[in-house]
Amino acid sequence: MERILVIGGSRYFGKHLVTLLRDAGNEVTVLNRGSVVPPDGVGRLVADRDDERQLGEALGPRTFDAVVDQVCYTPHQAAVARRVFGGGRIGRYVMTSTMEVYDPATFSPLLTGHGSALPSAHPLPLPHPVAEECVDPLGLPPILPAAAGAEAPSGPAAAYAEGKRRAEAVFLRDPAFPYVSVRSAHVLGGGRAEFTGRLAHYVGRIGAGLPVDVHEHPYPTSFIHHREIAEFLAWAVAGGFTGPVNASSDGALTVTRLCELIAARVGRPPRYRTVPRGHEASPFSFDRPYALDNGRAARLGFAFTRTEDWLPEVVDEAIDQALDQALDGAIDGAIEGVIDQALDVAIGGAASGAVGDPPPTR
Repeated sequence: MERILVIGGSRYFGKHLVTLLRDAGNEVTVLNRGSVVPPDGVGRLVADRDDERQLGEALGPRTFDAVVDQVCYTPHQAAVARRVFGGGRIGRYVMTSTMEVYDPATFSPLLTGHGSALPSAHPLPLPHPVAEECVDPLGLPPILPAAAGAEAPSGPAAAYAEGKRRAEAVFLRDPAFPYVSVRSAHVLGGGRAEFTGRLAHYVGRIGAGLPVDVHEHPYPTSFIHHREIAEFLAWAVAGGFTGPVNASSDGALTVTRLCELIAARVGRPPRYRTVPRGHEASPFSFDRPYALDNGRAARLGFAFTRTEDWLPEVVDEAIDQALDQALDGAIDGAIEGVIDQALDVAIGGAASGAVGDPPPTR
């Protein structure tokens, strides 16, 4: 039995990871801000992981064989964790990262200097599929003041990717403990639990006969089932390897292939609207290549599933979710209608009684 701390783990595949680790006989503790109660048989610590003093006080003298960090998004969070968990307190640290660390569109042209996380300055295309060595966070140079006319990429996608790259760099530089960064593909499945709404976007538009925005020549991208990524993280906890590792099901898909597979389940052909290169399209349409090479994990012993094998079930879950939401909306609308009608009657009756003859008595 191992003592395992999960930071986050309160929603989506993090919840499945917690139960997987618990059911394997481990002593599992969840640390979060206290908004979600963990499953039975799982310990609980409450702290703001951004607050170093609060985090240290919540942990007390506890030690762990492994930590799984589900919610590390910034180099500040990584630096706090590195200080708090260093000094022999843990045996292994697994951080959930993302395939977005490879996205060429999220690298700032302001990244200059002798080192570079990419082979050279943005936006040189990466080889595809991309292996772990294609992006080395330790090669990230500092972000220097903007040169004349230069603009840094902005928006949540760029901030998310850059935050993950910088967080990885904090852990990799002069490691305080054995460290693994799991660079996950796009996670699908789970119906209502899948909170991003990306798959639901396609199911809804194709089901309604509406066009899907796609690039003229979309590149394939990588996916992984929500249960599979939880299993992968549990496997990484038990492993002896370190460093970045890609996690994706076998078989990258273009957005058009994804739409074809969805269309087969909803019973309507997909319609497309072409978007120029460099413009935003639907969630899984990409005009630059960075699908994942999962070869390192496969060589280390993880057996991946095939995306097209599990996708039909995931699409059916999304269809059921859409039907449930439509039914809920219809029921809510009917209830509101009945209430409105009753209020109209009550208000009308009260008004009538106030200005007319009193009701008869018996």
